Amino acid sequence: MMKLLLVEDDELLAATVKKELALYGNRIDTAFDGQSGLTMALENDYDVVVLDINLPLLNGFQVCQLLRTDKPHIPVLMLTALESLAHKKEGYGVGADDYLTKPFDLDDLHAHILALYSRFSEVSTTQILRLADLELNGETRQVTRSGQPIELTAREYAMLEYLLLNKNRIISRVNISERIKKLKVGASINMIDVYINYLRRKIDRQFSPKLLYTIIGVGYMLKDPTIP
Repeated sequence: MMKLLLVEDDELLAATVKKELALYGNRIDTAFDGQSGLTMALENDYDVVVLDINLPLLNGFQVCQLLRTDKPHIPVLMLTALESLAHKKEGYGVGADDYLTKPFDLDDLHAHILALYSRFSEVSTTQILRLADLELNGETRQVTRSGQPIELTAREYAMLEYLLLNKNRIISRVNISERIKKLKVGASINMIDVYINYLRRKIDRQFSPKLLYTIIGVGYMLKDPTIP
């Protein structure tokens, strides 16, 4: 499941897009002007921002440019009737990652969003990732829980990093396998369960609350214990 922000001043179109994207299992928040959209994007964590250009208060170019100052890595898809090359250049110039013109096919929109999400989530990070008292430092590659160092193998580290990047989401065995293969520490899908168990012993067995969950028949999830 992705968490998306749709910034679109045409409320009928926004409602239609929101309804269709929700059918794919996504959670979508909406804003109807640029200022509200910028505020929501800065105050919340979204996987992808879908941004119209002709917006009240702040236009999409302004929103994207301001958003890049505080959240430079969030994927932004420009969704607009402005289809000239000059407009596209301006969109990319202020930091947009993709550009889709109206009218558009809803399946095509979802494909663009998925591509952006995959590109973002599959890049190895050098930032510090946290969940509760679990911390992964991407620069030093050190992992701690409650301040205690945890030694992980390359595969275990790759799995934990990917799960932290996608915390509170169910991640399939296939996705985990593809991720760690891209990082050159791959394991077969059949071995994912084994390495997840190794990881669980190291990050959960000696600590409370438990963070790593098996979703039977689906995959795994690192879950924030404060979320019901």
